[in-house]
Order: sequence, then C-alpha cells, then structure tokens
Amino acid sequence: MSYIISGIQQVGIGVSNVHQAFNWYNQHFGMDIPIFEEAAEANLMLPYTGNMPHKRHAILAINLKGGGGFEIWQYTSRTPQAPKFKIQLGDLGFFCAKIKSDNVEASYHFLKSKNVEVLGEISTNPCGQKHFYLKDAFGNLFEIIEDIVFFGKGQQHTGGPIGMVIGVSNADKSIKFYSDILGYDKTLSDTSNNFSDFDALPHEAKSFRRVILTHSKKRAGPFSNLFGNSYIELIEAKNYTPKKIFENRFWGDLGFIHLCFDIKNMKALQKKCESIGHPFTVDGGAGFEMGEAAGHFTYIEDPDGSLIEFVETKKMPILKKLNWYLDLTKRPPEKPLPNWMLKALRFNRKKQ
Repeated sequence: MSYIISGIQQVGIGVSNVHQAFNWYNQHFGMDIPIFEEAAEANLMLPYTGNMPHKRHAILAINLKGGGGFEIWQYTSRTPQAPKFKIQLGDLGFFCAKIKSDNVEASYHFLKSKNVEVLGEISTNPCGQKHFYLKDAFGNLFEIIEDIVFFGKGQQHTGGPIGMVIGVSNADKSIKFYSDILGYDKTLSDTSNNFSDFDALPHEAKSFRRVILTHSKKRAGPFSNLFGNSYIELIEAKNYTPKKIFENRFWGDLGFIHLCFDIKNMKALQKKCESIGHPFTVDGGAGFEMGEAAGHFTYIEDPDGSLIEFVETKKMPILKKLNWYLDLTKRPPEKPLPNWMLKALRFNRKKQ
C-alpha cells in the first residue's frame, strides 16, 4: 500500500507565551479546541535545536469549521529568538499561513473591530478568491481567504489553516517537490507580475513568480473530511536576493516553524522521500507520545530547507472527561472517521 495524506494537520507557530497565543487565536480565529497540551523536553529535534534538547510547552488547537490546527510552541529553557531582519515577501520559508473563511467581508470587519492589524483592503487573488492579509499580535502574517468547504460549526467565520505562502528560490524545483511528495499536482495559477494584492505586504522585489497549487484528488484518510482542501502558494522573488527566514535560528523560535501533514504508512512515505532525494532528517519513532495523543512523527526539508512534518496519528482524545480515546491503529487507513465522532470534540471547547 502506498502512503495516504489526509491533509494539513497543523501549522507550527513558535511563540514567547503559549497561553497568551492560544487565547489570541481562540478569540480572533476560533481555534478553541485543544487536542493536547504538554510541557516536556524536546529531545528528538537536535539537528534543528543546536544539537541540544530543550524544554518546551505546546498546545495543539483546532477549529471545527475545518482546516488544520495550530501547534502553538514555546521554549521554556531558552528565550525564543526573533529574526534579525525584517522578513520580506519572497524570503525563503513559511511567510504567511492561509486561514479559510465562509464570509471574507464579515471576517474583515470582525477583525478590524478587534483592533487587529489588518493589512490593506479585501482583494482578489489570481484564482478569483477574495482574501486579505493581517498581522497577529505576535508579528506573524496570515491570509484570510474564502473557501466553500467547511466541516462543522465554529465560533467565528474563520476555520483553520488550509495552506501556506512559501518563499522559494526556484519555483520549478519546489513545484516538483510539493507535487511529487505531497500531492499538490494541480496548478491553479502560475503567473509573473507585481500583483496589486501584494501591495500591503512587506517586499523589496520588483516582481514575483507566483504559483498556486492544490491537489487534484480528494484527500483520503481518517481526518480528511475535517482538513478539507488545501493550497500551497510558492513565491519566487525577482530582482531581489532572498534571505532564509530561519537563518541562524532554531526550530521552535518565533514564527512559522513547520507545516505538518497527517499521513498513513510512514514506511512507504520514507521510501518515496528517499527516492527523490529528500530523506527524513528527523524520525521520532513509532511510539512517540505528546500529552494525550500518540503517533509517529518525521521531518523532511523542502528544496530551500523549510521543514515539513509528517504525523501518523495512533491515538487521540475525543472526550477526556469520559476517558474516550480513539485508537486509529484499528481502523481502515483510507476511510474517513465518522463526522459525528469528530464533531464530539466540540465538548472540549475553551470559552473565549
């Protein structure tokens, strides 16, 4: 059996105060259901943490409207570092996370009413989707973008993350990587211009090659209905020498630290990654536990060194109060979980 990708499980966000960040994302994006919370030592990411283990505190939060989650991640044994330069559009790495909305205008006015730093006005991307950009209270950039696929009811018009804007040095190499390994084989747009909807974003490049990818096949696997469709937007800057967003910093420092995909059949995925020159750089092993959840996690690097995480989920809590934990090892790997089962997670919501 080949490997199965259910979708974007979560976006990792390095922060300086995990509870403050959770509360902000709960209030403003409706990320109100914690799947796990754990304080422990991160001793398996040594290639990206200075070859030393470090203590951390993490919360994984989701939104039942659909999309992935946020893994909100804080160092507790060191002070997380910010970039030493102002990040520009086209710099290499995870620049901006895409958040789905069922009503972009309502999301825009709601966030403005909360004094969020909204960048510019509502505009349209090359695929015809309404969208706008904002900066959160911690300096991270988000794109609120219209979508038509939603899972359940949430507390806001926004759901969870459905993609990432990624700065790349060579769009053709990155297209091949995200298509061959992650299934983003459908090009929605591939254009070069100065793009008026980028005007509100920090940039020094004169123009960009902008490629928007999605997957031609509907995702399968246990969480595919929850995660829904997703998009990768590759930005190659012209007449500008990009910097690496995480240059001279650790994984877990401030900003978007990884893009994580929920998968089935890690061995088949490993063979595929090795066959095209992107072997696992971290392998957490099949028995890794994080709070009340458990699974097998691994990492690879994209052509510019951005970290892609894979998680094969083995166990997750549905209703902790009733000791209801889901054992995913006993279910068909390609079959989505019943919607009613995942919607039971609403009983774990944290009020704003």
